[in-house]
Amino acid sequence: MLSRLRAMVLEQLDPGAVAQLPREMLRKQIEPMIHDIATSERIHLSATEEAQLAVELTNDMVGYGPLEMLLADDNISDIMVNGPHRVFVEVQGKVLPSQVRFRDAQHVATVAQKMVGTIGRRVDESSPLCDARLPDGSRVNVIFPPLALDGPCISIRKFSRMRIDFEVMAQSGSVPKAVGRLLQIAARSRLNVLISGGTGSGKTTLLNAMSQLIDEGERVVTIEDAAELQLQQPHVVRLETRPANLEGHGQITQRDLLRNALRMRPDRIVVGEVRGEEALDMLQAMNTGHDGSICTIHANSARDALTRIENMVQMGAAQFPIRAIRTQIAGALDLVVQLERMRDGVRRLVQLSDVCGMEGDVITMNDIVTWNYEGENAAGGLMGTWHSPALRPSFGERLRMFGLEKAWLDTLQEV
Repeated sequence: MLSRLRAMVLEQLDPGAVAQLPREMLRKQIEPMIHDIATSERIHLSATEEAQLAVELTNDMVGYGPLEMLLADDNISDIMVNGPHRVFVEVQGKVLPSQVRFRDAQHVATVAQKMVGTIGRRVDESSPLCDARLPDGSRVNVIFPPLALDGPCISIRKFSRMRIDFEVMAQSGSVPKAVGRLLQIAARSRLNVLISGGTGSGKTTLLNAMSQLIDEGERVVTIEDAAELQLQQPHVVRLETRPANLEGHGQITQRDLLRNALRMRPDRIVVGEVRGEEALDMLQAMNTGHDGSICTIHANSARDALTRIENMVQMGAAQFPIRAIRTQIAGALDLVVQLERMRDGVRRLVQLSDVCGMEGDVITMNDIVTWNYEGENAAGGLMGTWHSPALRPSFGERLRMFGLEKAWLDTLQEV
């Protein structure tokens, strides 16, 4: 009954005119149409049901259908659509089922295609994988059948409207104030930093917070698969990869962008996520004068992060001896920051490590800060403390160049 009413309303609307109308004006025009058609067809709807149907039709035509209400909720950080009747959200680190429903799998597919279409990409059965972003900066991943067995799936990492800095992180228990100051000093001193962690552990959030300490006179080039960084500096060049077209041509990878970025006179290079052969180019850039560069990687510990970088370099330069690769890594990186999303929903910095150099064929590292688990409180929150051995860092000369060595050592005493 409702599907027939919905179809009759859509028949009376001019798609061209609809696209020009503001959302609220469109809703006000649709509502009396629903009432008139329902009356003439003897379809009994209450005023509330008519208003709800008007909102649904409006969202379908000029928005993202049932997901509009979830996208508008600032408490939700992630939206996961596993099928038309299985939608989950993440709120304060906890994944919960949502009451939102799609009509059917085709409805999910239509919304997904509209999302990726905003940046000129496409997704269907012949091209079933796609990364995209919404106009507000939210990151979207879509996977279609035949790869997704139960119908189209949508994963959305929402763009935070709130500017998160180290003050906010300290209040949430993610990064203590003293460690936040260490990371600020690292950014100001142009140290090369690798931010490591699992999916949803807060790597991009931390990168954005660190970037706030970059001098406004520096030229920063960012490279991402789907742009989501929120750098505040005026001199930022944002680059984004491009997938291949239907004929399999025209693909631009992060490695292509990184090589081009080196010709753009960058002071710093920021790579949203290192995941392949571009790791070698990133290391070479860090080793050839592009100090203060920052990148993120998926890994479970600081040591694992270096191992993953090593493996990625081998993907594109298998002929390189292992010792040569490790020497590049040790020479390029100054700090590894390890983040973890824990079972209480809090994303914590658990390890801050100094990449010291080489001993034989092994990269040596010292932990500057570690988080030690101490138990669980009555509310289910994890309790722990951050500890620092207060060792002098291997990059002390760099800190002295910027007049920040004393500030670093004093801050270590506060951890």
